[in-house]
Amino acid sequence: MGSVQSVSRRAFIVGAAATAGGVAFGSYGAATQAAPSANGNPLTAGLGPNSVTFNPWVEISPDKITLIAQHADIGQGTGSVQPMMIAEEMDLDPGQFEIRFAGPSPAYFNTGFKEELAPFLAADQSPAAEEARAAALENLRKSGLQMTGGSSTIPDTYEKLRIAGAVARETLKAAAAKRTGVAVADLRTQSGHVVLPSGARVAYVDLAADAANIAPVLDAKPRDPSTWRMLGKPMMRLDVRSKVLGELKFGIDMRLDGMLYAAVKLNPNKGQPLKSYDAAKAQAMQGVKAILRLKNGVAAIATNSWYAMKAVDTIDCEWTPSTYPAEQADHWRTLERSFKPEFLGKEWRKIGDIDAGLKAGKPIQAEYRAPYVGHQPLEPLNGVAVASDAGMEIWVAHQSPQAVQSIAAATAGLKPEQVTFHNQWAGGSFGHRLEFENVRALAEIASQMRGTPIKLVFSREEDFLQDIPRQIAIARHKGSVAKGKIVALDLQLAATAPFKGLLERMGSPLKEPDAQLAAGLWNVYYDIPNFRATTYEAQGLSPSTTWRSVGASAGGFFTESFIDELIHAAGLDPMKARIEMCAVPTYRKVLETVAEMSNWTGPLGKGRGRGVAFVESFGTPVAEVVEVTATSRGIRIDKVWAAVDVGKIIDPVNFESQVQGGIVWGLGHAINCELTYAKGAVQQTNYNHHEAMRMYQCPVIEVRGLENDPKVRGVGEPPVPPVAPALANAIFAATGKRIREMPFDKFIDFV
Repeated sequence: MGSVQSVSRRAFIVGAAATAGGVAFGSYGAATQAAPSANGNPLTAGLGPNSVTFNPWVEISPDKITLIAQHADIGQGTGSVQPMMIAEEMDLDPGQFEIRFAGPSPAYFNTGFKEELAPFLAADQSPAAEEARAAALENLRKSGLQMTGGSSTIPDTYEKLRIAGAVARETLKAAAAKRTGVAVADLRTQSGHVVLPSGARVAYVDLAADAANIAPVLDAKPRDPSTWRMLGKPMMRLDVRSKVLGELKFGIDMRLDGMLYAAVKLNPNKGQPLKSYDAAKAQAMQGVKAILRLKNGVAAIATNSWYAMKAVDTIDCEWTPSTYPAEQADHWRTLERSFKPEFLGKEWRKIGDIDAGLKAGKPIQAEYRAPYVGHQPLEPLNGVAVASDAGMEIWVAHQSPQAVQSIAAATAGLKPEQVTFHNQWAGGSFGHRLEFENVRALAEIASQMRGTPIKLVFSREEDFLQDIPRQIAIARHKGSVAKGKIVALDLQLAATAPFKGLLERMGSPLKEPDAQLAAGLWNVYYDIPNFRATTYEAQGLSPSTTWRSVGASAGGFFTESFIDELIHAAGLDPMKARIEMCAVPTYRKVLETVAEMSNWTGPLGKGRGRGVAFVESFGTPVAEVVEVTATSRGIRIDKVWAAVDVGKIIDPVNFESQVQGGIVWGLGHAINCELTYAKGAVQQTNYNHHEAMRMYQCPVIEVRGLENDPKVRGVGEPPVPPVAPALANAIFAATGKRIREMPFDKFIDFV
């Protein structure tokens, strides 16, 4: 498709981010990261007597087997699939092991980020692209960056967790061979036991002390997928039963003896401090133990959360005003003025002669908009901490353990190693638990209440007010068509920079352009002879951050909607044109599959319409078709078809759930959701102001997974970006009306 310019040199920035976060440096073994090395095994320090650990993911004591989940579980199922990959190789059955989340350690650096950080298209498997990915991997290894995000869990752990399990299996066999005198070749494993030729069985837990006294078998190889017992087959997630029965303990369920409860009122003008406050009424209220001043607000400490929330609500505060515009209209005006050289992020990709191409055919141009939106997980921000003169212990559900450790330490005036962090099960995130509003507040409160365990829970309203939203964005796209073809496509986008904002709040400013703004913009895989993708970074607006699918959530909507406009202007069929233009064979197969699934044969007739969109994000190509009917009361969404290629499907049931969930998430936000500012504060402070899709609106969703990609890909975020443009394109097919701004309910009714 022509020359590809660098997306970013973020592979080198990640190291700086980790350095500022206080991460220990050092290489950790081979690329698979399965073997212990100079970086050490973080499980060794807490190992009990007669216990053994072979690598950072497996620990066996005389009474139990513990498997470590290095990625946070924020509802996407990683707390299940990670240990299951180890269990598959160890011949363990569900119920034979416990699961524990990893603590902060460079041993758990995320290898999956190498794909996103290398400056090449995901479909580019050339030697130069692979060399860049290898360089990014080396930098990640050196930095020790430990983070959950970017749909990277499976790409990161697919090889190394299987190898970790294989190492444990073969070392246990070696320990059994030494004890019994039976050759390793004559031993097998089954259901947590080493099985001797006689049929006698030795439990893994009984071999822990023996295994601790021999060298681990580091050359163990994972089994061929054709021999899998559990992976690749329908299986129940390990957390489903406990969640259904209300037994699983989330972060909000954490309790310690002698604990007091905190609620906060923080400056709604994000990032600004408190000027003054009057807590006379709050101090006299039932159950209140203390009122504390925080850097950017106040906290009420009480004997339960309800008392604390009621008390803090009565405190009168004078706030420092926002540094961004107080009113929403001025946010849009600022963004409109950002298409200027001084705000240029980068020209990410250029093919052919764009100026000549725009003049070579019928010109088409359009402006698209995407608002701020919130994360709104069901579980509000919370955490438990206890501080002492020696340090701090903190229990929070978070996607970046090292950052929690360093930010809590900086807030409390401690060294990172003085903070012990315990990750928790999270009731949703969508990017919310990559930020630190609750961590900083909790560390401040615990530092002022030394010796007393403090549980902080944000009210729903405070959670909305303090949420750092998805980027606000405008696209100004131009194109031209001639002789039934798209001959030029010039994509320009201005937005706040989400990844850059996150790094700034972590204390690691990014000087490079934010590559997330190019997601869904530069990675267009259609054969268009004249193509350009450019981003501009707006300044002085509300801070923004990562949100499920990040830049592609807006960029995909803008690009695939506009391409649909060009296709119609050229007199082409939306599906056939995309298939014919698609320049990557495996991606073309994704489009062909969704066409076959939906039985796409052309227009459906008056009042009915189908729209298609194709977006690759985080390396995963997704094509979706949405079918709608225009009723007398509004648009009804009838059905959605989705084809997704992840290279290897590890858990088919969870795969389908993730795709369906992403589609529902994307539809709900495209239809209903936006955050707006008034007097510097967000106006929407609960779900009734920021509605997800209602159950009665939810369409039938049909999913098909493909395994043609040469690499293993993730699926948590990629189903989101295509659904908004597919819906907009379907509405156009049914009504003739183009919707170029989210949320759609500002322009059309839905039933």
